[in-house]
Amino acid sequence: MKAKPVKITDTTLRDAHQSLWATRMRTEDMVPILEELDSVGYHSLEVWGGATFDAPLRFLDENPWERLRIIKKHVRKTPLQMLLRGQNLVGYKHYSDSIVKDFVKHAAKNGIDIFRIFDALNDTRNVEVAIKAVKAAGAHAQGAVCYTISPVHTLEHYVETAIEMVKMGCDSICIKDMAALLSPYRTQKLVERFRKEIDVPIQIHCHYIGGMAPMNYLKAVESGAELIDTATVPLAFGNSQPAVEMIVAALKDSVHDTGLDMDKLYKIADYFENVREARNFQRGVTSLIHMKVFSHQVPGGMISNLYSQLEEQKAEDRLEEVLEEIPKVRAEAGYPPLVTPLSQIVGIQAVLNILTGKRWGVIPDEMRKYILGYYGKAPGKIDEEVEKKVKSSSKLKPIKTRPAAQLKEKLSDYKKEIKDLAKNDEDVLTYALFPQQAREYLQRHAEGVEETTFLTSREIAAVKENEYMDVEQVKELIKALEKSKVDELTIEEGDVKICVRKGLNGQPAASVEAPSSATKETGQANVDAKAGTDTHPDSSKSINAPMVGTFYRASAPDADPFIQEGQEVDVGQTVCILEAMKLMNEIEAEEKGVIKEILVENGQPVEYGQPLFLYEPISG
Repeated sequence: MKAKPVKITDTTLRDAHQSLWATRMRTEDMVPILEELDSVGYHSLEVWGGATFDAPLRFLDENPWERLRIIKKHVRKTPLQMLLRGQNLVGYKHYSDSIVKDFVKHAAKNGIDIFRIFDALNDTRNVEVAIKAVKAAGAHAQGAVCYTISPVHTLEHYVETAIEMVKMGCDSICIKDMAALLSPYRTQKLVERFRKEIDVPIQIHCHYIGGMAPMNYLKAVESGAELIDTATVPLAFGNSQPAVEMIVAALKDSVHDTGLDMDKLYKIADYFENVREARNFQRGVTSLIHMKVFSHQVPGGMISNLYSQLEEQKAEDRLEEVLEEIPKVRAEAGYPPLVTPLSQIVGIQAVLNILTGKRWGVIPDEMRKYILGYYGKAPGKIDEEVEKKVKSSSKLKPIKTRPAAQLKEKLSDYKKEIKDLAKNDEDVLTYALFPQQAREYLQRHAEGVEETTFLTSREIAAVKENEYMDVEQVKELIKALEKSKVDELTIEEGDVKICVRKGLNGQPAASVEAPSSATKETGQANVDAKAGTDTHPDSSKSINAPMVGTFYRASAPDADPFIQEGQEVDVGQTVCILEAMKLMNEIEAEEKGVIKEILVENGQPVEYGQPLFLYEPISG
């Protein structure tokens, strides 16, 4: 039989550490192994896009464009690949056609050879501009079809989506199983139909989670798929992809033998195992909650984010309730696939439904936009009561046209805003996508800061695997504080709290304490606090945070604040923005009044139920 070797895309430097390590791998962790990765013979290395654009900017004080340039400098033979969220690019909302074209052009210029392009709703209107931009840049456009299970997601739906993408110019098609819902025989049916209907290479992307991914891969290649995604074993399994070592061994001596050198793969695995241990990151494992994906259909990465959100609100014990709520919200919202940004939008709605005790009582701004068509066409019918509630309480009007058609922003508009802080067009694009984070980053580096390392709470929390936190970790925390402009870092792990703060001489000092029962009770009070408004003894009322998040007084760093003290506000008027789960949520006044006091500083984290403003109600 004629040999049909399977080609492999390595996801280690993008999706794998996004899925397992909260996208916290640093560029310095990547550089020593890049040339070895380049020598393996992979079809491509997925190194950019998804959350690997904003996470370095937010948490690691790294420039994502510079990371791409560094990787390209060391990887000379293997094509570099990125994940592009269609009209969302690497952000969490729609951007104008002009910005999409500029972003793609500069991504290709800086080293991306293959663009995997998807839309969270499989609405092909939202990928057409990106596909054409990729082709114009002379790069490979791969269309990704998001797989999920619902009454409206039929085999024909997926086939039609793939055919449309090929007609738009896609050079290959990927079946994107981000929630690990594919089963071996569904995989076989999908690939066989795709193989009949489209004449381009087929790639399959599965997350391990419940454990069926390796079986899916075997059925896929037997049915005609040419390419699959894997990761090195220290970053495989759990929420990530299957291990490359496993797949290479499974296909050896068959017509699909990859021909990859196992010794090289082991060398790479040894390197990343050392990185994992040095950074205290966890291995990929499948827990009982992950296995329940076949019931609640929630992707593993989304579960991790939900747990973090609930933990911040001292409500992690309510995770099971939220997981039960998500399918209900998803059905009422017309069955959107649970992939970024829809996974965040559905997830935060479910969290709010549970924590407030009132379903759809608080509706975040991004959910309103989705219901009204600003993310694209919902796959199924939206619940009438939900739609009615959103329409009656929103300033936006429903749309049925392509969402980005009404967006007109250009790169020149953002250049005027960011001015001399941006040194090049890449800086301007970063600002266009993430205004707050980009401005903070560019200001820090304009002031001469060249390197700042932040030790993340997830890195510290990962020591649960070994059940201790040693002196070296405290030293690392102190080093991080010395390098940063932060005055204090506090990490809680189990019954231990480690607080490192700079003293009067600017030098860090560490203290370790066990949290008291009073602290825990106070934390719980935050969960029980009421979102919305509270009445105070002097007849004034407060506008409270409906969710945990970051408080912003304006829509952008250079914009005027929504309101000022002494200002009269009307019902439905926006008073601030809360950023939660990477989504910007406008908070509106629920009754007419005069703002007496603004209780929170701009950019400050806030708890659920925390008062944000005091106001005096105006009757009549």
